[in-house]
Amino acid sequence: MKIVVTGAAGFIGSNIIKGLNARGINDIIAVDDMSEGDKFRNLADLQIADYVDAGDFYKRFADGTYGRVEVVFHEGACSDTMELDGKFMMANNYSLSCDLFHACQQQNTRLLYASSAATYGGADTFSEMPEFEKPLNVYGYSKLLFDQRLRREVGARFENAASQVAGFRYFNVYGPREQHKGRMASVAFHQYHQYLADGKVKLFGEYGGYSSGAQMRDFVYIDDVVAVNLWFLDNPQARGIFNLGSGKAQPFNDVAITVINALRSQQKVDQLSLEEAAHGGLINYIAFPPALVGKYQSYTQADLSALRAAGCEHQFADVQTGVAAYMQWLAAKKS
Repeated sequence: MKIVVTGAAGFIGSNIIKGLNARGINDIIAVDDMSEGDKFRNLADLQIADYVDAGDFYKRFADGTYGRVEVVFHEGACSDTMELDGKFMMANNYSLSCDLFHACQQQNTRLLYASSAATYGGADTFSEMPEFEKPLNVYGYSKLLFDQRLRREVGARFENAASQVAGFRYFNVYGPREQHKGRMASVAFHQYHQYLADGKVKLFGEYGGYSSGAQMRDFVYIDDVVAVNLWFLDNPQARGIFNLGSGKAQPFNDVAITVINALRSQQKVDQLSLEEAAHGGLINYIAFPPALVGKYQSYTQADLSALRAAGCEHQFADVQTGVAAYMQWLAAKKS
């Protein structure tokens, strides 16, 4: 089985390759832009058959250069929600994805692609229906427009596609192999480094009707994201757009206290309650940035009804479980 993974040196792409390798699947063409050379670290311990620069891949794939490809995991995108260059965002996230979709359909190649919970933006309901799609930035719009294009071309549930097409609206994914993402890395990643450097972590203060640190997101551990992608690999009959989150919103405060206590456990000191950590100055609540006003989702929670209806019964880790596992991984990498 030959498989292509775009965005292969990125966070989700590299973890999907890790998951494929664990199944003994190594015939993988890794596609990425390695201008940021340090991203090689995400591939160094993985098995792939070939690496192709993203600037060369899409036309070559459409021309049939790589022969029979069973599945493309399309994770390649610009995921910076603060990126203001709309022309770049639309070319990278929308136009390339459209070209890839058509090439996959012509070659009877299955396409499993990354959409985003940013398509919901200002909505307060997170179900895969047009009336709830209200992106707040051009990133979210670029992802939504591709979803809309596919709905028009192959049906609302992609039922008319020649081969399997499934899009995943990733919520707040965190976990190993995100270190290259800079400011777009998860809050858990940043808080790990903040605590090691300063003995405290940072969270936004009051905003959007929520008290300090109480804004809620659907945080989903990367291992769960991989497991769902691989379930779709095993179930080619499953098609459509699906939320990929834990299905449970938790406050940022939950992430903060889990990070703090996981690191305190490694230091062999007592665990703290959230109140104790806040009163002791281990959580620093900072003013909400003006640049994010009106562009920030204070609450997200994936509706998993469509995923469950498709037959995927994967059970997701909560913040306390996933973040604690992530802190152990980061500590092991540091040593």
